[in-house]
Amino acid sequence: MSTPSAPSVSVVVIAYNDAGLVGEAVASALAQGPAVSEVIAVDDRSSDGTGRVLDELAAAHPRLKVIHREANSGGCGTPRNDGIAAATAPYVLFLDSDDVLPPGAAEALLRAAEKHRAQVTVGSCVRRELPQGNDVPWMPGLLTPGEVIENPADRPELVRDTLCVNKLYARAFLDEHGIRFPDGRFVYEDFVFTARVLSAAPRIAVVDDLVYVWHVRRSAAQVSISLDRKDVGNWRSRIEAHRTAHGILAAASPLLGLACQVKFLEYDLRMYLRELGKDPGYRQDWWDLTRRYVAGFDEAAVEAAAPKARWIVRVLRASETPPADVERLTRFAAEPPRLLPPYAESADGTPVWSEELPTAELDGLGSLPVDGLPVTVDAEPAGSGALTVRVHDLYGRLAAAGPRTARLRFLPRGGGEPVSGHPVELRPGADGTWTAELPFKPAALAVTGRRLGLRGMQAWDVRVGVECADGSTLLTSLRPLGDLLRRRALPSSRYGVLLAQPYRTAAGSLALRLAPGADGAADLVRNRLGRARLGRGAR
Repeated sequence: MSTPSAPSVSVVVIAYNDAGLVGEAVASALAQGPAVSEVIAVDDRSSDGTGRVLDELAAAHPRLKVIHREANSGGCGTPRNDGIAAATAPYVLFLDSDDVLPPGAAEALLRAAEKHRAQVTVGSCVRRELPQGNDVPWMPGLLTPGEVIENPADRPELVRDTLCVNKLYARAFLDEHGIRFPDGRFVYEDFVFTARVLSAAPRIAVVDDLVYVWHVRRSAAQVSISLDRKDVGNWRSRIEAHRTAHGILAAASPLLGLACQVKFLEYDLRMYLRELGKDPGYRQDWWDLTRRYVAGFDEAAVEAAAPKARWIVRVLRASETPPADVERLTRFAAEPPRLLPPYAESADGTPVWSEELPTAELDGLGSLPVDGLPVTVDAEPAGSGALTVRVHDLYGRLAAAGPRTARLRFLPRGGGEPVSGHPVELRPGADGTWTAELPFKPAALAVTGRRLGLRGMQAWDVRVGVECADGSTLLTSLRPLGDLLRRRALPSSRYGVLLAQPYRTAAGSLALRLAPGADGAADLVRNRLGRARLGRGAR
């Protein structure tokens, strides 16, 4: 238990035009108890009353100190630096004005920092999609709770966690090494700050606690900087931040520098590629920018990247313009990845991306396990209450495993237990595919969803699981074909009527909305209107 004389934490909250949310963030910091000796809120010259809200809170809470910047900085780095400069506690924790700290976060981090004399202490973070409320873990499995890392160079994969907000920092460590955020409008300032921290070789302790809840509001009138991807400028900013971070890390440790470039290929590149969109001008600008940047990568980083990331690099290098099948490339960059047919080979039988790009070899395909193959499975209606699925082979790799059965799996998009269908035998075809007719009964699924606690409109990702004769399995998404995406109003003895809306996700995969009864239908209408407003705002 902390006492007034015990080591404590300064929580630095940065805010800009967030009057409606900053109070919740500050309250979550003050609720941490005696582990937090002060909360420093930095108002970055807001124009919406954020400063007034903070002053009113400070009048009621002596631990809250407010800094009013005279000019807006244009980014997140400068106000965080102001907070570090004003902090008086031995440890510093960062919080954004639209996020929250879960109960006990500061105490858990502080206790581990003191126990292990760690300059940096890290806990888990979730991205909470609002208003749905489903949590997506940030970088799951990267760290082991309870471990102590003496030198980041011993764990190069640490470069993948670029967040600054799920970590407690010893202020003396930051001051000793002059570690601060980039000032001004520097997007992805976390990348550079994290690189500076890791390059200083801190001892890092890991706690088994949720320490940060990152709120993601995609339909907000003003999205966060990291979600504002309407033009190529955001990607340019990310590349520049990554370039700066890589230079810092490579100077400190070649292993950290290498891991930084591998992370870019496996994570950043794929994330932006799958959101490439259809605007030809944006596509060309993005392609030019990305080709130039990746051209400067160490070849060792390309070779160390996962095969699926390497294939994207091969395509980038092989074509000066986005290829004719660029949408096929975006589908391949999605999660789970799918490589759509046709499947081309070079003159010597080597798998390549396409006949038009024979130098883009799909090296490493032969070493991928069956559950890592980017297999394509098509789906189309098969009368009432069934889907015909067609599983495509991939250069003979799937055929060697012997596909035997397929079954549908429905994953609640808001999180929760999946629902599995019954396995059905796959029939081999002469064209290198396997087909099966799988039961697809939305009414029964809606009832199961209600039993699992889903209320109102239900949203499901649709997956297909393939079991093979050699004991291997594969779980992937479905590509909807034909008139599968037609909305249907189905009679239901339980709900009167059930609206079923199969749809294609941004990744091109099949998903399903079910609206049981009047309440569900109302939710479906609100959801469609919300997405329409978001689409208009995005333009």
